Amino acid sequence: MPTYVALLNWTDQGVRNYADTAERAEAFGAAVRRLGAELLSIYWTVGPYDLVAVIEAPDDATAGAALLRLGGVGNVRSTTLRAFDREEMERVIAQAAG
Repeated sequence: MPTYVALLNWTDQGVRNYADTAERAEAFGAAVRRLGAELLSIYWTVGPYDLVAVIEAPDDATAGAALLRLGGVGNVRSTTLRAFDREEMERVIAQAAG
């Protein structure tokens, strides 16, 4: 299943409600599962991003729906990256080589 890395920053609302962040992460994981995806891990970070989430989803549309649902709550804004594991990257390289 494709993997997505979401770089998250708290909004003003999100940082005001920082005490609920672990509960919000749990709720996000449950919402992602209902869409047929999986929240593999979430990290609270120091630096330019406040959190990093790793999600597996069957396709871009499902990943997009999960992140729209997350953003719609109003606590975070996201930048999402499609990540390729080694096996997937080997297929990309083979395709590029012709």
